Amino acid sequence: MTHLNRAELTSRLDAIYDDVLARLSELVAIPSLAWPTADPAHVDATAAAVARMAEPLGFDTVETLRAENPDGTPGFPAVVASRPAPEGRPTVVLYAHHDVQPAGDLSQWDTPPFEATIRGDRMYGRGAADDKAGILVHLTALQLLGDELGVGVVLFIEGEEEIGSPSFRSFLETYRDKLAGSAIIVADSSNLACGKPALTTSLRGMAGLEFTVRTLSHSVHSGMYGGAVPDATLAMTRLLATLHDEDGAVAVAGLRSAPEAAAEYGDDPMGTDTVALAGTELIGRGSIASRLWHQPSITVIGIDTPNVDDSSNTLLASVRAKISIRLAPGENPADALAAVKRHLQEYVPFGAEVEFGAEESGAPWRADSSDPVIATAMEALSEGFGAEAVQMGLGGSIPFIADLVEVFPQASILVTGIEDPDTRAHSPNESLYLPDFRSAIISEALLLDRLARD
Repeated sequence: MTHLNRAELTSRLDAIYDDVLARLSELVAIPSLAWPTADPAHVDATAAAVARMAEPLGFDTVETLRAENPDGTPGFPAVVASRPAPEGRPTVVLYAHHDVQPAGDLSQWDTPPFEATIRGDRMYGRGAADDKAGILVHLTALQLLGDELGVGVVLFIEGEEEIGSPSFRSFLETYRDKLAGSAIIVADSSNLACGKPALTTSLRGMAGLEFTVRTLSHSVHSGMYGGAVPDATLAMTRLLATLHDEDGAVAVAGLRSAPEAAAEYGDDPMGTDTVALAGTELIGRGSIASRLWHQPSITVIGIDTPNVDDSSNTLLASVRAKISIRLAPGENPADALAAVKRHLQEYVPFGAEVEFGAEESGAPWRADSSDPVIATAMEALSEGFGAEAVQMGLGGSIPFIADLVEVFPQASILVTGIEDPDTRAHSPNESLYLPDFRSAIISEALLLDRLARD
């Protein structure tokens, strides 16, 4: 038997492409937020739509399933569809998620966020890239292969990734037998650039920490006490400033960096110059790739103080902040949180009190570079895109990868995706670069075909 090739698969895709875009547009139109303040019926609706789209693809079973959250409440629905492998052939799990981020400030959108809009080579809309395109990559690759599909397949489309996948571990353990496979393709990452395919082989971990700084027994008038009594806002801002040195590099003892990234990615692999304002200097030291993928970072993502419009002449007694910490591959999240707490306690000024609150964490991940499935995936990506694929890191985190590794330790994990540096995932004007969407579909079909024959 001969391998399928790019030209044949491109011809098949051309014949159904308008329908593929229509199905993606249908999913984008559903505001499937799993957030506590959103209507959960929308997440149910996307699960139902994905299940309906999967029905004609030859699966033996198509189910919508839930598992319990750690607090015992039901999680959001996931779609699991299964097709057994021919004798002696592997089973491949195809993962994506059907929930999305909130639209945010609607005034910052150039198009309606929940209406797929094509302008030039890009489709705009919340979830157009992250991660409803990933769903259509899986479904369409299977459609292109049809009866020539030579592997078993488990389609696993989760419904709560954007809120941290609280029921994910429970879901894996509850439905372990349904989800087992020798390879897992996670379509929720990025390429190096438009037209430059990449396989993500390392992820930074993450940790989050809320903490409160207190200086006073109660808030007081700034005119009567200002200049002598330290307010909590001053103490908090000075404390936060100690988290970085004069170059903007993380200054917390105990947070480690992984080995320097390879030089093949160029000076600025993720296009940081396109997001920083003209004249704004970049922070940190080392190559840009190393700073984004292999070094820790700390970001202040929230501070509870009065907003400017409602502010008054008051010295605040306490201020709460939340920081997000990205961890280098190989770092232990618990050790990292302990190091940050030690730093905050050591450097808090004026003898102020520090009280720690909610925490969250997710382990970093690095693929086994000797895994032959990685080489097969790189070949498929290179042919599908018509350009040489690279292995890259990702500065973001996918915490559930650690759960996949622990529950399915023998499975090869392939992290692919269709985002690019201009996608603006999680931001207004999120968009999908359609030529790469097509190439990703063809690449996955090529990969499934090769896994059946290797």
